[in-house]
Amino acid sequence: MVTPKDILNGKILVVDDQELSGRMVVEMLREAGYGSVEFTTSGAEVGELHRRNRYDLILLDLQMPGTNGFDVMRELGAIESDAYLPVLAMTVERSHKLHALKAGAKDFISKPFDPAEALARIRNMLEVRLLHDEARSTARVFESMAHYDALTGLANRHLLTDRISAALANARRNHGSMAIVYLDLDGFKEINDMLGHSAGDTLLRLVAGRLTAAVREEDTVGRLGGDEFVIALWNAGSADDVATVASKLIKLVSMPYVIGDHTVGMTASAGVGIYPSNGADVHTLMDRADTALYAAKRAGKNAFRISEQQEAG
Repeated sequence: MVTPKDILNGKILVVDDQELSGRMVVEMLREAGYGSVEFTTSGAEVGELHRRNRYDLILLDLQMPGTNGFDVMRELGAIESDAYLPVLAMTVERSHKLHALKAGAKDFISKPFDPAEALARIRNMLEVRLLHDEARSTARVFESMAHYDALTGLANRHLLTDRISAALANARRNHGSMAIVYLDLDGFKEINDMLGHSAGDTLLRLVAGRLTAAVREEDTVGRLGGDEFVIALWNAGSADDVATVASKLIKLVSMPYVIGDHTVGMTASAGVGIYPSNGADVHTLMDRADTALYAAKRAGKNAFRISEQQEAG
């Protein structure tokens, strides 16, 4: 929700080669309560200024020597990834209005302008710009929610499945291998019950950080929920290579954690499914890794098992 305070805090750049005229606009804005107003007489500076400051509104004089307003808008168009130019064009030439709007300006003021009208247009443009940014931010949040675990920031089941599918396709194409490590925390429930859910959430985030730091950039760490994590290993190598990784992950997760005034310890168990020996699709590999995980738990926990089931054929 964009508030009146948000609008007055909007970042504004005034661009006018006539310093007196430009300063008058700046003063008008500051008297109206706008708290973040900058000014330049050089059109050539606007692009770099906008890259650094990302203005919510640029009041742009169209007729300037050297780099004119139309040149500036072309440069801004290359900077703004969504092609939304926060430009209110200003000129004494009314005939430039259509040209300016076609060039990307969102509104137009003819000089000399009525201050009340100018302030109304400026306020409206800032509100629209801020609403536009808010909508983009909301869209990014929903996109993130659709692909990432809200607590840990790891890939969720949907994104993890996509990444495993991509790793499988790569392995098939290159006659290579990939692996899934299904990891579960031993004793997490007891720690969660003893210290509370907030501490439990902190512990899960710490585990997520350790797992992410332990694998390669091309690998994917995901959380399925609770204390269950899955690591998809791209170009996994041999079964011995995968065993080395699984052992390393268990040792890393089993190191002590400091949460508030408490130092806590727990272990981890893991099951491994390897393509192509244990399965050729996401569902089969996940199932084989899950079965191997429970075999590790039945054997006493704090260990890993590689699936013994072989892909038919």
